[in-house]
Amino acid sequence: MARSPSRKPTARIVRRSRPPDSSRAIFQGIANMAKYDPTYDPLVSRSPGVGQEFPPSYWAASAGTPPPDDGPVTADMDADVVIIGAGYTGLCTAIFLAREHGIRAVVLEANRTGFGCSGRNGGQAQNNTGRLKRSQWIQRWGMETAQAMHLEVLDGFRTFESLLRDYNIECDAQPGGHFLIAHKPAMLAGMEAEVRVMEKHFDYHSTMIDAQTLRSKYVADAESAGAMHEPDGIGVHPMKLAFGYQRVARELGARIHTASPVIGWETRDGFHYLKTPGGTVRARSVGIATGGYTAPDLHPTVKFRYMPILSNNSVTRVLTDAEIAACNFQTREVLTDTRMLRYYYRLLPGNRLQFGSRSAITGADAPRAVHQKLLEDGIARKFPVLAGIPLEYSWWGWVDVSHDMMPRIHQPDPRQQVFYAFGYGGNGVSYSAQAGRRMAEQIAGRAANQKLPIFTSQLPTHPFRPFRRLGQRMLYHWWAYRDEQR
Repeated sequence: MARSPSRKPTARIVRRSRPPDSSRAIFQGIANMAKYDPTYDPLVSRSPGVGQEFPPSYWAASAGTPPPDDGPVTADMDADVVIIGAGYTGLCTAIFLAREHGIRAVVLEANRTGFGCSGRNGGQAQNNTGRLKRSQWIQRWGMETAQAMHLEVLDGFRTFESLLRDYNIECDAQPGGHFLIAHKPAMLAGMEAEVRVMEKHFDYHSTMIDAQTLRSKYVADAESAGAMHEPDGIGVHPMKLAFGYQRVARELGARIHTASPVIGWETRDGFHYLKTPGGTVRARSVGIATGGYTAPDLHPTVKFRYMPILSNNSVTRVLTDAEIAACNFQTREVLTDTRMLRYYYRLLPGNRLQFGSRSAITGADAPRAVHQKLLEDGIARKFPVLAGIPLEYSWWGWVDVSHDMMPRIHQPDPRQQVFYAFGYGGNGVSYSAQAGRRMAEQIAGRAANQKLPIFTSQLPTHPFRPFRRLGQRMLYHWWAYRDEQR
């Protein structure tokens, strides 16, 4: 069981006999494996790597010097709580364990803080999580549960805002809201219906904006047929956010061990033995927060519990004043369109355009230029004046999509102190803060009020696992056809 919140446990290093040159060998091994692997694929790769460099993203290039961490594990140690994964969810879990429950966690990260989903996304913090709309929540769970779910997600957005404010996390925040842009007229009726649902049943006030107003007052997206504006939305620099969370977690007493993947896991007599290249960490409780970079054999509770989907992202050169005027970028808020294979974009501080969308099916296929061309074509479609603009940064990353399109923060087996939080489906920038808070409550034994389905049920598995990628390929063709039909 987790320690009482009134106590402040710390990780206790237990050094065991090791040949004098073993640490040197460990670090040499890490150095030899540190090159970034652009073809990593969580469905087929045994490990997400050890101490790899960041991908060639704009976020990594512009985040500045990473804050100090605690380096790789170099000896066996004991810890009350271990969190696996130093992304948003893992770091926020460590923050809330320390702040609200007096528990100082040890965080194990295979590569570097923000290496995975948290350092590769589009930086769109929205009042949502998962892939379903409010009306779909009602269809799935009924009105009462859907309304409670709305309050949970809204509280999650406030949790996210409070972390930025309370700890002065500098992440180039662009507040104001979120525009969902209809990429063709046929999308407007469904958007208007969703606005009515949110107003009537959730007391949440979104606004429909006609195409002329959108183009004249906000942004001249050439293919837009109108938009829905939600009042809650913040654009952030993803890597700066991850670095800010790491700084806060360490200031509160957590230890962040990078280049320390879990390469073996045994459970004996109520303890979990997590083997890393530099030593084994024995823990009473473990929280899994590895998102789209979850190794298939990490632990039975998470095997086959999500579908990793690649997302492509890019950042252009700095736009000229004339280009900004031609695109009529009067808003710096986050923008998403209504395609199933959606585009997400915004004008960044410094006047670069960030633009992202879907990518390849497999990791081996991800580096092909055809996937970057999809982004180039999307930019030209929405902003013809920018056709052919150089993409100075282009990268991709894996998104953790659950098979029922909603995340889980859950303890699968009440007999084991193992917990997980992931499955956001690309909508986890803000809700991951709340997910970390909720997983911390579960680990500390304070989760009595967590009654929603995302807390009380496991992530579902897929009945046709060997054929998931075949199905994904077929769906992509069908969705692309539907997206472009007028």
